[in-house]
Amino acid sequence: AVMKPVAKTYKSVMPDIAEKGVNNFFNNLKDVVTVINDLFQFKIHHAANDAGRVLVNTTAGILGLIDVHSMSGGERRKEDFGQTLGVYGVGSGPYIFLPILGPGNPRDLLGRAGDAVINPVYWVGSNDDEDDIRLGVTLISGIHARENALELLEELENTSVDYYATVRSLYIQNRESEIKNGTTDIDALPEIDDLD
Repeated sequence: AVMKPVAKTYKSVMPDIAEKGVNNFFNNLKDVVTVINDLFQFKIHHAANDAGRVLVNTTAGILGLIDVHSMSGGERRKEDFGQTLGVYGVGSGPYIFLPILGPGNPRDLLGRAGDAVINPVYWVGSNDDEDDIRLGVTLISGIHARENALELLEELENTSVDYYATVRSLYIQNRESEIKNGTTDIDALPEIDDLD
């Protein structure tokens, strides 16, 4: 009710080049979170690559506004604390959909809190405006994320028999795939009887 109209307005007034810069900036902040979660998951090679991405994009990319690393053929990966908890065997718990926060589960909500503490915005210098800076960055990030999902969510809403069930199923499948890094456990697949 709130985020969708705000996201549509944001999309209509924001020039494409500025929107791309904002997207790159927030991805650069998320890349810092990815590096730390790579280390938590003992993915040292990925951590080195992702740290290089942050370094290049923060310096040559002007605080991440330009994604220099991807332009030179680098790969962007995403790891978060919810995935790290999943890798360590913490169960997801029930699916929940919260206003403003969107879909999730207890593990991922705890993961979001962990990511917030890891995010460089949390560590903005000690001054009188630090809470305002964090709130502003969080709001802009949320509006930007909702704007990125506008087309997909509208398509799901228009084509799904049960929109809630579709979003729940896609969320759960996507999170499991992210935790397993896209690998499938063949033994977990159902048996199919021979047709002979």
